[in-house]
Amino acid sequence: MAVTFRDGRSKGAAMTSQVFPREEYEARWAKVHGEMARRGYETAVIWSRGASSYDRCANLLWLVNHYSGHPGQTPDNNLWQGRGHNAVIMRAGREPELHNDELLEPADWLATDNWHWHQNPIRGTADALNEQGITGPVAIVGTDFLPCKYMDWLREWCPRIDWCPEDDLVKSVQHVKSPRELDVFREAGDIASRALTLIMEGLVSGQTEAEAAAAGAAEVVRRGGIPAVIRLSHGTGDEMNNFSRYPLSGADPDSAPVEGDFVRGWIMGPMRHGYFLDPGRTAVCGRRPSNTQRELMEACMGIVDGVMAKIRPGVSPHELAREGDRLTREAGGGDTVDQAGLQWPLYGHLCDMMFENPMYGLSTCDEDQLIQGNMVCSSEAFLAWEGVGAVGFEQNLIVHEDSVEVITTTPIHWE
Repeated sequence: MAVTFRDGRSKGAAMTSQVFPREEYEARWAKVHGEMARRGYETAVIWSRGASSYDRCANLLWLVNHYSGHPGQTPDNNLWQGRGHNAVIMRAGREPELHNDELLEPADWLATDNWHWHQNPIRGTADALNEQGITGPVAIVGTDFLPCKYMDWLREWCPRIDWCPEDDLVKSVQHVKSPRELDVFREAGDIASRALTLIMEGLVSGQTEAEAAAAGAAEVVRRGGIPAVIRLSHGTGDEMNNFSRYPLSGADPDSAPVEGDFVRGWIMGPMRHGYFLDPGRTAVCGRRPSNTQRELMEACMGIVDGVMAKIRPGVSPHELAREGDRLTREAGGGDTVDQAGLQWPLYGHLCDMMFENPMYGLSTCDEDQLIQGNMVCSSEAFLAWEGVGAVGFEQNLIVHEDSVEVITTTPIHWE
């Protein structure tokens, strides 16, 4: 079943439910078309997957303001197949053509006038490519999440197409943000900061982890975001080695910190229109840290500040990683490593519609990758001292020519 909708809007018509105007999307299309030409493609098929705004929705949300409410793991049955997997066909000189799995009202939401609804968007996309006579090399974006079964279908249904994986096609032109995007990121920063502040206020006052998380989550949802993950922990010494003591939800509903416990809070997710942020803080329940606890927290935040001081356009993430390693050694890190430090051996990453490369750790990025102006990124560190505990902090920021703009303003000190 396929239904095609074209509502007759003139180009550039206002759309009431969009954060960005039509010309913002047209500029994005031009960037992608330019990158396609540079790589030698006339056609690209760009996939995304829903739902919940934090699965793999970024490609189509950024390109045409499309987001599917169907989870990407919805099981196939006799009526529908491939739900949650949606595609845009990009062709030189043409408006993007969306093939989606939900019946939407385009005048209210979508940035493209050309969209088609299918119970099986995999089949619908393949049929459109065949009807348009597309053959030869075609760039495909999304091989890192498109199920093998659906890729096999595309090969079977489009035998004259040579599918060429180009998973970074959109990302390569997406990460330097426009002025409008930076404004949305600032709003996202305000949402994330207020939510994390509520979480930390709850933890330092002795609420259960779940009670503190609920207050932060409510703030994000109230302002139009989605808290993808809230990870909380509390305790002293080895009790803090786990990033989350209740892995299923990230917040223990039955345990509360007591005075003198470290409390650590992290909130991650699309805070505004799909743009991800992930600030984190550590404090002490009761707001009266011991001298050693205070020294550990200040040492960890010193790593964050030291790396952040070096973030400028043109700097290599490898250089940031080397600086982070140096500061960590000076802060007494390395002998005692907690779960977070082991699984995230890095000092920051790009922020977009998900966490993105380059991630600045010596094992997580290439030496030739560079930070650019108007990127949004992070500075983060984890530090553990034997017998004391494990702490962490993270800031999200905008990169300017001679400075950085911190957009996560939750307090660092809770005394």
